[in-house]
Amino acid sequence: MKIKRILFIILGCIGVGLGAVGAVLPLLPAFPFLLLAAFCFAKSSERLHRWFTGTKLYKNNLESYVKGQGMTRKTKIRIMITVTILMSIGFFMMHAVPVGRIVLAAVWVFHILYFVFGVKTIAVPAGKKAEETAAEN
Repeated sequence: MKIKRILFIILGCIGVGLGAVGAVLPLLPAFPFLLLAAFCFAKSSERLHRWFTGTKLYKNNLESYVKGQGMTRKTKIRIMITVTILMSIGFFMMHAVPVGRIVLAAVWVFHILYFVFGVKTIAVPAGKKAEETAAEN
């Protein structure tokens, strides 16, 4: 039981690290890694989970989705672009495996449909828009 807890903590820390990098780099999405971190910390340590859900990284990128409110359009587009790029690489590398290409294409289509129709799009609060504009300049 102790090893499982340690593995969840390690995976959670990796998720936070990659999520932090993804929050800064446009190619790497923060969302899936932060979701991994939230899951792992919830399974491993109440204290780590409480700490993580209190961070600005969590609140800016994941909190609204976890609460069932949805994601911003920018976040959804970033995730869809990244997944499209990564799945395209796999698709082209599977030129000799037609079944693999079909499976990847189906997963990609369902992924896009889920983010377009299954995840609510929320507006960015006015104060946050000003912060993002200032950060980008």
